[in-house]
Amino acid sequence: MKLFVQPTPAPEVKLMSKVIALMYAAIIVIMLIAQLFTFEDFIKLFESFDFRGGSTLAYFVAASLVSAELLALPFLLRMSLSPAFRILSAGCGWIVALYWVAISVWVITMVPEATSVGLLGTVVDTGSGVFALLFSIIFVAMAAWTSITLVSRRSSRYHKKKK
Repeated sequence: MKLFVQPTPAPEVKLMSKVIALMYAAIIVIMLIAQLFTFEDFIKLFESFDFRGGSTLAYFVAASLVSAELLALPFLLRMSLSPAFRILSAGCGWIVALYWVAISVWVITMVPEATSVGLLGTVVDTGSGVFALLFSIIFVAMAAWTSITLVSRRSSRYHKKKK
């Protein structure tokens, strides 16, 4: 048993997968910077959504969303990671996408008067309706594409045989 897990490089994939992963990472970085820039107001925005768990759930959702965005970046940027952290980071990419879909649906159905869903924190009012939901669905598509192509065991086996 190894005491310290050694990082392994990301498997080689097609150029399109790399481009989509970098686009998803760039979007997440822009959102993360905007959300952290005004984090106190970001939490207040989430409190205004009147989640069933009250302000405690709003704090949890805001903090876990920002944390998941940060943890998704190493996988999307194809850094050398341990296999377990690569899976965790890929899962965080999914969590980000699914959180935004859930938040968008919640705001559309329960808080239709909201002016922003918070994609860019409170720096820019991004709107809350169909735009936010479509943007979130694009996140799901990008998370699916990157996790299927960048973690695929088939592509790893292919490249091992090729060497």
